[in-house]
Amino acid sequence: MNIVANGMQGGLEQSVDQMDPKRCAETIKKYPDIIVGVKTAHYWTEQPWDGEHTPWAAVDRAEECGQAANVPVMFDFWPRPDRTYAELILKKMRPGDIHTHVFAQQFPIILPDGKVNPIMAEARARGVIFDVGHGAGSFWFRNAVPAVKQGFIPDSMSTDLHTGNFTVLSMTQVMSKFLAMGVPLDDIIRRSTVNPAREIRRPELGTLSLGKEADIAVLEQLNGSFGYIDCGVARMDGEVKLVARMTVRAGRILYDPSGLSMVKWEKARPQYFTTPGLGNSQPARADDYPRE
Repeated sequence: MNIVANGMQGGLEQSVDQMDPKRCAETIKKYPDIIVGVKTAHYWTEQPWDGEHTPWAAVDRAEECGQAANVPVMFDFWPRPDRTYAELILKKMRPGDIHTHVFAQQFPIILPDGKVNPIMAEARARGVIFDVGHGAGSFWFRNAVPAVKQGFIPDSMSTDLHTGNFTVLSMTQVMSKFLAMGVPLDDIIRRSTVNPAREIRRPELGTLSLGKEADIAVLEQLNGSFGYIDCGVARMDGEVKLVARMTVRAGRILYDPSGLSMVKWEKARPQYFTTPGLGNSQPARADDYPRE
C-alpha cells in the first residue's frame, strides 16, 4: 500500500501531509490478508527542497508505517546529492525491506572501474533485499550485465508490468534476460517464486510442496539466436529463451495454447464427437478438467 493516502495516480503523491504513518499502519493491520507491505515512490526527484519537502520525508514516513504494522517497505527511489543511494540502503532501510528497480539508470551499481559497488554487498549483508522491477524505465544492461557477471544477482525477479510498458512483455522475458546472462535456470526459478513469497511473508506461495496452492507455470527453454532490449534502447544478444506453455492457478488450467494438457482429438471421449441438440445439451468437450 502506498504511503500516500490516495496512491500513485491520485495527484497527491508529492503531498507530505498525505503520508500518514499512523493511518497507513491501521489500514494494514485491518487487512493483513490483503496488504503485505508499504510502498514509497517518485518523491521529489528534482525540485528544490522546502519546508514541506525535505529529503527523506517519504522514506521516513514509509518506514514508520512499516515498523508500526510489522511489514516490509518497498522503495522506488531517485537519489540526489543530499539523499544518496548509499544512505538509503545502508542506513534507512531495515532488514527485509526491498529496493525495487535495482538496475535502473540512476543507481551507482557499477563503479567507474567496472566493479560492483561494495555498498551492494554491505547492504545485502545487513538484510536489504534487491528486486528487479524491470518496468518501462527501470532496467539497463550497463548495470545488470556487469553486476550479474560479478555475482550480484537480484534476490527477486519481477516485471513491473503496466500499460505504459514497452520493453518488458512478460515474466518469462525478464527471466530469459537473466538466463541469457548466465544465471542458472534453477536459480532464476527460485528468485521468481520462492524468494518473492518469502519477501512478502507468504511462504505458502511460490512452492509445489504437499498441501500448498497448485499454482504451476510450465516453461520451455528454447536454444537459438535471440535479441533482448533494455530501457535505454540497447540490445543484448542471447542464445536461450524461456516460453510459457501452460499456466495452472489453484489447480485450474487458465492458459494452454498448445494443448499440453489435452488429448489428441482422434482419441477424445465419445462426448466430444456428439452433435449438440438443444441449448442446454452437454458441450462436445474432450474432458471435464476445470479450465475457466
